[in-house]
Amino acid sequence: MAVWIQAQQLQGDALHQMQSLYGQHFPIEVRHYLSQWIEGQLWDAVDLENPQEEFKAKRLLDSLIQELQNKAEHQVGEDGFLLKIKLGHYASQLKSTYDRCPLELVRCIKHILYTEQRLVREATNSSSPVGGMMDSMSQKYQQINQAFEELRLMTQDTENDLRKLQHNQEYFIIQYQESLRIQAQLTSLATLPPADRQLREPALLSKRATVEAWLTREANTLQKYRLDLAEKHQKTLQLLRKQQTIILDDELIQWKRRQQLAGNGGPPEGGLDILQSWCEKLAETIWQNRQQIRRAEHLRQQLPIPGPIGELLSELNSTITDIISALVTSTFIIEKQPPQVLKTQTKFAANVRLLVGGKLNVHMNPPQVKATIISEQQAKALLKNENTRNDSSGEILNNNCVMEYHQTTGTLSAHFRNMSLKRIKRSDRRGAESVTEEKFTILFESQFSVGGNELVFQVKTLSLPVVVIVHGSQDNNATATVLWDNAFAEPGRVPFLVPDKVLWPQLCEAINMKYKAEVQSNRGLSEENLVFLAQKAFSSSSNNPEDYRNMTMTWSQFNRESLPGRNFTFWQWFDGVMELTKKHLKPHWNDGAILGFVNKQQAQDMLMSKPNGTFLLRFSDSEIGGITIAWVAENPNKAGERMVWNLMPYTTKDFSIRSLADRISDLNHLLFLYPDRPKDDVFSKYYTPPLSKAVDGYVKPQIKQVVPEFATANPDPAGGNPTYMDHVASPAPVSHPHTYGIYPPMSDSMLDADGDFDLDDTMDVARHVEELLRRPVESQWGGQQS
Repeated sequence: MAVWIQAQQLQGDALHQMQSLYGQHFPIEVRHYLSQWIEGQLWDAVDLENPQEEFKAKRLLDSLIQELQNKAEHQVGEDGFLLKIKLGHYASQLKSTYDRCPLELVRCIKHILYTEQRLVREATNSSSPVGGMMDSMSQKYQQINQAFEELRLMTQDTENDLRKLQHNQEYFIIQYQESLRIQAQLTSLATLPPADRQLREPALLSKRATVEAWLTREANTLQKYRLDLAEKHQKTLQLLRKQQTIILDDELIQWKRRQQLAGNGGPPEGGLDILQSWCEKLAETIWQNRQQIRRAEHLRQQLPIPGPIGELLSELNSTITDIISALVTSTFIIEKQPPQVLKTQTKFAANVRLLVGGKLNVHMNPPQVKATIISEQQAKALLKNENTRNDSSGEILNNNCVMEYHQTTGTLSAHFRNMSLKRIKRSDRRGAESVTEEKFTILFESQFSVGGNELVFQVKTLSLPVVVIVHGSQDNNATATVLWDNAFAEPGRVPFLVPDKVLWPQLCEAINMKYKAEVQSNRGLSEENLVFLAQKAFSSSSNNPEDYRNMTMTWSQFNRESLPGRNFTFWQWFDGVMELTKKHLKPHWNDGAILGFVNKQQAQDMLMSKPNGTFLLRFSDSEIGGITIAWVAENPNKAGERMVWNLMPYTTKDFSIRSLADRISDLNHLLFLYPDRPKDDVFSKYYTPPLSKAVDGYVKPQIKQVVPEFATANPDPAGGNPTYMDHVASPAPVSHPHTYGIYPPMSDSMLDADGDFDLDDTMDVARHVEELLRRPVESQWGGQQS
């Protein structure tokens, strides 16, 4: 169902929130009449941080205006006339507003659509039994909103009390001035004759006594009012602290944790709109109470009355300053993290945002943010408030940025678009630690004032750990460091400590999350896949998942120590599988065509019970980023006996020449994908279409794969063909197998001494064929056709 249709069914506060999204910047009528068109556009395809994307945004703006104008012109009748004028006006208004800044239109509409989807989702979840987690979340949100309502009422109550106190104090001062006037009259009686003094003095003394008695009573009343008000403010601040702790220490920390897991391929951390609205409500409430406390202090100074109120107000002012300081410093966050594997001399980006910037009017004097790269030790010193003497561990170009306020979304943020790490200064490494295990972080810092320079804040925030590399070959080991850190970091840790070992199920969760994200697939690692990985990681033969539940894997086992009998680590092997699948095998993995995580013996056991020509695809145990085809066929050396053959592993280099589907198509002896699916049913949709006929006397060459042992559709097992070592049939890409007598003979010279396929030699043959095929048809095939 369209989002707009569902959004119109919102009720109560959700409806109010939805309505508040619209205004002059984007009228709700435009959303209504162009709802289908708006929801059909690829707004997310526009990168708001890339100025070069402005032409896409401009195209969307022009299309939006055109759609509005078309809609206006199709209006008929009396009501249609008014709507026609209105829609035409909106078209002109939007063009005027966004013509010079079309990216802001995209930002605005993305914000609207995201918020509507969230409101609809929340409303749907609250009205349907989705599950305990959503119920719990809704309940928590309800508690937070109830607390804000309670704070609003308490703040309104203290505001009323403060006004009453001010009114009473002003009347008290008037009466106090009256008592001074009476005293002055009594003093002046001394200059009068005794008779006149005796006549007037009693009345003045009586009046003075009455006023002084009232002043004494009223002073006590005012003192009580002040103490009561201070007590109410204490309760308000207690609730404020509690609410702020829930929002900053629970909700915001959870968002940051989701952001960290998103770096491992977890679900997106979600937007900050709800958090920002809560933080803005906190800021507004804190600021109102701070102003009230300052006014109460002003009243005390205006009329000092002996008592404990001075100390109480000083304590309240200190407390609320601490609260607002914690809010401002905690809501200076990194909305978009820099890349965690950071290559020198390469452009990168990051976004920093102040969640309370708009509410506190920080943008009235836009602050500048500076980015610096620091080491793990420097980060530790920074959090201990030790003097780091502005040290850095490298030089970042374009590392200063001014925070900008976006009126349409109400966000204050700095967008670093073109940073580049020019150089890095490494520290002394510990023990066996490699450069790809050394962690750095990007420090973002700024300074700004609040309330007309009443308060000045210096704010700092650290990025997630980054690993600096200088060459692409370091990427996989650096990614391992980042993966381990993101998955197993504890909240509030000392930078950047992580456990040296974790339970196997914890690691399974992390690598499964990473695998699904890298391959961009909903098909993750099955329990059988994870058992295979456990067998590889622990050199075990057990097929029982329960045997691995309580086993732990150390960082060294993960990516320091090579697997037994191999020259690569567990992670390097797994990362190779991910890269191969991501680049060349994604559709086949998603189709379930690749079993993948199966060893050679398991493949043999599975295939021997199937008809000849049945095959499966499994990842190579011996080569990083390799996949092999195993199939069952007759043993050419022993009549009546069957055996399982394994092609030498394909790698990215092989698939850059010819795809997996085409290679499977080439091999006629492969008939059924395990267990019993005809191969064409699975792979035909990925076959490369046949080449067109010759044009202008030229035909285009085509490389195809053959396996010499199985070069015919029905190989003769008794034909006496040579058997390669370890029954490994070597794939050989050659030209289209016609018999025109122009190809060099395919001989075993293309196999090395170990029977392995030599790609370079075979490609020489392919190039020779290609050269021949470039010649005119007449000269090339004339002798054959005559």
